[in-house]
Amino acid sequence: MLALLAAGLALAVASRAQNSPVPGSRFVCTALPLEAARAGCVQPAMPMQGLGTEEELRAAVLQLRETVVQQKETLGVQREAIRELTDKLARCEGQTSGKARGAEATGKETMGDLPRESGHVVEHLSRSLQTLKDRLESLEHQLRGNVPDDFREVLQRRLGELEQQLHHKVAELEEEKSLLHNETSAHRQKTENTLNALLQRVTELERGSSAFKSPDAFKVSLPLRTNYLYGKIKKTLPELYAFTICLWLRSSGSPGIGTPFSYAVPGQANEIVLIEWGNNPIELLINDKVTQLPLFVSDGKWHHICITWTTRDGTWEAFQDGEKLGTGENLAPWHPIKPGGVLILGQEQDTVGSRFDATQAFVGELSQFNVWDRVLRAQDVVNIANCSTNMPGNIIPWVDNNVDVFGGASKWPAETCEELLLDL
Repeated sequence: MLALLAAGLALAVASRAQNSPVPGSRFVCTALPLEAARAGCVQPAMPMQGLGTEEELRAAVLQLRETVVQQKETLGVQREAIRELTDKLARCEGQTSGKARGAEATGKETMGDLPRESGHVVEHLSRSLQTLKDRLESLEHQLRGNVPDDFREVLQRRLGELEQQLHHKVAELEEEKSLLHNETSAHRQKTENTLNALLQRVTELERGSSAFKSPDAFKVSLPLRTNYLYGKIKKTLPELYAFTICLWLRSSGSPGIGTPFSYAVPGQANEIVLIEWGNNPIELLINDKVTQLPLFVSDGKWHHICITWTTRDGTWEAFQDGEKLGTGENLAPWHPIKPGGVLILGQEQDTVGSRFDATQAFVGELSQFNVWDRVLRAQDVVNIANCSTNMPGNIIPWVDNNVDVFGGASKWPAETCEELLLDL
């Protein structure tokens, strides 16, 4: 290409030298004698002029060659810069796709190889963006005057696209930072709510245990036969296929001690009821089916009673002061005790949790009301009754903060188990 360009320039110069004076050509003036001028002396040819033109052509060719070499070097530098920027963008896109795949796989927010803190990520990318801007401006200064206009436009358009993509990345990271901040705030609020609930629970336990020596060392007193004195167990029963209910009671009510406890569920007010009404013997009702129990506790003394029942054949047992006094079957056989009802001490329920009848109210004191989800062995019942073992119910234990009293019923410190035995 350089040879062709040199040849073309030589032909052009030669042609112009032959046809017309070349602008900027040099003329050599020589003093002649007057005689020579009169004789029509012809001015000799000046080979210096041709020689100067050839040197200028050679210098021009060398300059063009240097210019081409410089442009090649500049283009190489520009290509390297474009390649580096393209690699930078590819790495950014690779980190973004890797982060998305990681989030889908684990269900957690992740930043790939970027710093874990969103603020550091944004600061890092901002510094990278500023560095790229500086390099782009430097390249732009270098390109001015050395690169064709169309190539410069393509390069500037490509660099503009890269800058927009980097701005988009920064905006995405800012949005992720905001989301992470919101999630952190929500988690902090949830943690604070949990801690507050635990503190409230501890306070309740401290308040509940402060009145008595231990959480179970209390009794419920129901001194009058009314329809508004009662105690309520806060916990409810799950679905049961067997149970054991034990309690200490003392009553001198007449006629009959009334209803020590009742459990009602929606659609069945007599799901579990223990009642002595009028001159009738004590009765146990399961799903409104009834059987009479051979228990006698209306002598004004403390007595320990236990009742067991299983849905298998409706088998039941009745214990008084550790002794089994009766057993039977076919009491609501194959009927499971329904869950979610209300357990009331001292009243019989005609609807769930209400409509009490004063004639069926219990008069006396109750303590150590416990419920298990199985039939206890006879020896376990004996051990509980003679105070040789302490076995709280695994479904309903007798604890102060699980029992509320209403209508004038009250809770008092209870006698110890050994003191209750002395009253038998």
